[in-house]
Amino acid sequence: MTLNTRIAPALARALEKKGFATLTEVQESVLAPEADGADLLVSAQTGSGKTAAFGMAIAPTLLGEAERFERGAEPMALVVAPTRELALQVQRELVWLYGETGARVVTCVGGMDTRTERRALEAGCHIVVGTPGRLRDHIERGALDLSSLRAVVLDEADEMLDFGFREDLEYILDAAPASRRTLMFSATVPRSIADMAKRYQRNAVRISTVSERAQHSDIEYKALSVAPSDREHAIINVLRFYDAPSAIVFCATREAVNRLSSRFGNRGFAVVALSGELSQKDRTSALQAMRDGRARVCVATDVAARGIDLPGLELVIHADLPTNSDTLLHRSGRTGRAGQKGTCVLIVPHTRRGRAQRLLRDGKIQAEWGNAPSLEDITAKDRERVMSDPSLSETYDEAALAMAQELLARYPAEQIAAAFLNRRQADMPSAEELIENPGTYSNDGPGAPEKRREPFGDSVWYRLTAGRKHRAEPRWILPLICRLGHITKREIGAIQIGEEESRFEILASESDRFMEAVQKAGGGEKSIRITRDEGGADAPLDRPRTPRQPAAYTGRPKPARDGEGGGNFTPRPKPYAGKSDKPYQGKSQDDAAFTAPYAPKAKSRASDGDKPYTPKPRKADGDKPFAPKGKPRAAEGGAPFKPRSKPFSADRKPGAKAGTPRPSKPWDPAVVASAPVKRRSPTESPAPGGPDHALKKTKKKAKPSEE
Repeated sequence: MTLNTRIAPALARALEKKGFATLTEVQESVLAPEADGADLLVSAQTGSGKTAAFGMAIAPTLLGEAERFERGAEPMALVVAPTRELALQVQRELVWLYGETGARVVTCVGGMDTRTERRALEAGCHIVVGTPGRLRDHIERGALDLSSLRAVVLDEADEMLDFGFREDLEYILDAAPASRRTLMFSATVPRSIADMAKRYQRNAVRISTVSERAQHSDIEYKALSVAPSDREHAIINVLRFYDAPSAIVFCATREAVNRLSSRFGNRGFAVVALSGELSQKDRTSALQAMRDGRARVCVATDVAARGIDLPGLELVIHADLPTNSDTLLHRSGRTGRAGQKGTCVLIVPHTRRGRAQRLLRDGKIQAEWGNAPSLEDITAKDRERVMSDPSLSETYDEAALAMAQELLARYPAEQIAAAFLNRRQADMPSAEELIENPGTYSNDGPGAPEKRREPFGDSVWYRLTAGRKHRAEPRWILPLICRLGHITKREIGAIQIGEEESRFEILASESDRFMEAVQKAGGGEKSIRITRDEGGADAPLDRPRTPRQPAAYTGRPKPARDGEGGGNFTPRPKPYAGKSDKPYQGKSQDDAAFTAPYAPKAKSRASDGDKPYTPKPRKADGDKPFAPKGKPRAAEGGAPFKPRSKPFSADRKPGAKAGTPRPSKPWDPAVVASAPVKRRSPTESPAPGGPDHALKKTKKKAKPSEE
């Protein structure tokens, strides 16, 4: 079948070289006559070929009737993607799609060097692909000129709004020319996308390729119910059972990613991890290892895996259930692309079965319920792969056949085959043993008719160390039993609550498995312990307790005296008793000496001793006897301090006292005018003591500069 004739000739040749014989539904829709040159609002599921679709849709707008682009200047098309990985993937798709047109495609994404991107924009380009934040930054700095823009494409528009890029998208669309085409591609069209399309698009053509039939018909969904403690073991068994060339395991947190990737690596899987804490260089290296085949398992979070493209991905495992059905569809859409088949496995702890059913119902997904692959299932699958190995039916050259004949001549054929199988098994991680039948499964939905409980069959009774004294109630005892024993309420019969203990019955067919799970959990939880009740159904609820009589107190045994238990015990002498063997006794005193009251004896002062302190009497004038030493005042009562003489003391009249102001004379202008002016010749020196002489003495000589 030939490709659509509305595709630009250069793009049609690129598609044929890539091996495209037909177009997908969304690609045919964007090339319809009513979509030619119009704004488009497209909703299509992940992996439907949206990148090639909008690349073919904007080609007539960019090229017109020409076969090749002219030298690039300002960009003519702008593609906005939510993540770096998706932007880089779109750039790679557009490079080969526009390879024969001479188009120059530039990326502007976070985590890359802005100077390199700025130089690429200044050199000229035709198409720019980037993330909202980095594109806005280049527009604000003047590095990205949108004056010649003809088309704007928003890829995964719903995800960009979920990530909080609404403000950046509105800024970019407001900065673009009003005459441009606006194409919005989204997996779903919520109200926020519809409002943005109404504001920024003109008479947009609505295209929807999401039908009412089951989502992702090329993907086989399996829901595996496991015990909560066997969740990681079940993932290992799923990887071993399917033995996919490439698989991705989705986790909810980066801690879970680090834990699972470390455990898988220790078990022998070639694994890489993707989380938000990795740098762009590490992320690119991890994805390249998956594409090259050096790694076969990728453990990632939802945000880190947005937009990544892993060709040939055959298996998707949901280690943690997603938060909503849209996330489930986005995760699962990494496999089953371009007509290929894929498998999606949900690891469902039996306590979360209701939530898994709601996710599948909201996503319109039909999943097959069952148990995780057991050790026997994996062994049988390995045997099947060995028997159907295509290498056994291939033809080999003479050198290989000669080596085979030499081996057969030296060893028996059975030994050679056994060695081959052992070598093959040694390269594979070992499987895990799981708890069998962790729950009861049925495909009955929430709307199914209510079923009456059948009579309980043979059972085994167990005791639990919690009763009414501990506020035990069935509403928390029942979940506790299910959680510790990895069973459902269908396997639990009657629950009897006593004063200090409680009893419950378990189906006899599940008794051994229940006790094994309880022992794995340590026999109980915190202060609660579960044990088997050997008395059966007829045993009393509260076991009789015999009060314990306290033993009589006898005290500590006394040490034997004199070596034979006699009473002639002589204590050891005290340290202050000296060397005598006789114990110390104080001096005997006459009691008559203590009859009189105590009176201190009067002591006489020695003749040469110090006299007692006696305060001195005050003087007659009332002053205190203490007077500090100081300088005596002058006779006239003036202070002893005298100020220094004022300058120009030589100009005073003889006999003038220091400090006496000079008497002022009445000012007469006539006398001043008639007074002769005396001028000094240049060679005449000033008179000593004159004003000029004093001024000359006050001038400081400049010190010669030190060199």
